Amino acid sequence: MEAKRLIAIGDNVTDCYVEKQIYYPGGNAVNVAVNARRDGFDHVAYIGIFGNDSHAAHIKDALTKEDIDFHLSRQVYTHTAQPIVTIDNHGDRLFKAGPFRSAQHLFKICLTSDELEQLANFSVCHTSCYSHLENELPNISSRCALSFDFSTNYEISYLKKVCPYLTFAFFSTSDLTSDQTKQLQETCHQLGTQFICCTKGEQGSTLYDGTHFYHQGIKSVDIVDTMGAGDSFIAGFVTAFVAKNMTLSQSLDFAASAAAQTCTIDGGFGYPHPFSDDTLV
Repeated sequence: MEAKRLIAIGDNVTDCYVEKQIYYPGGNAVNVAVNARRDGFDHVAYIGIFGNDSHAAHIKDALTKEDIDFHLSRQVYTHTAQPIVTIDNHGDRLFKAGPFRSAQHLFKICLTSDELEQLANFSVCHTSCYSHLENELPNISSRCALSFDFSTNYEISYLKKVCPYLTFAFFSTSDLTSDQTKQLQETCHQLGTQFICCTKGEQGSTLYDGTHFYHQGIKSVDIVDTMGAGDSFIAGFVTAFVAKNMTLSQSLDFAASAAAQTCTIDGGFGYPHPFSDDTLV
């Protein structure tokens, strides 16, 4: 049987919990890569831009321990992005931007011709609106299936730019009505995306394949931290559908379980580290 391979291209950050004085490796692309490997892809690679601080070293250490190949990544001489995370009185996470002029702020990835050719060796590539790869999408999609996280970016001009090249699109639509979500999914499909999945928090998720709408409820767990749950959902779905050959309904169920499991640990996928001298928040 042919090995199933996923590559994630994009952001790496350290999520800094100021009350606890602890940071965790994260970023959409990193979280999806780690969870896809844990969930069952045979080989997972990551291309990103690392800073030259201890935060970047910690991310690399975690990726090494999780068997993620990141040898094609870049390194620059500035600090790692350090978004600030606080918890409100209801237990919800609140995000603030960390220090500017980070590796994530200053640079974007330009794939070489050789790297683009290597993408043909992968079953699927995942990236997101946080990774600034929109101009690379035509080249990527011509070589492998493409998964994309829009988060809450619903602007029609952005959809028109991105959707024609996608196999899988993921949105967070907790602030949309059911009718608005359905209209968004139908629009994305008309623009060329094959599968469009929208997560709506406690209301579960809905997937549209151009013919049917599939609904999946959440899995009940004792929540410790919801950081990275959406990324785990994406990784779980893509792994189930691409690497495990599950049906769409089975893949949604697998994804919901993966997201729930992430909610039972601190951070996107663990690996806590105390604040250090180069923590800038």
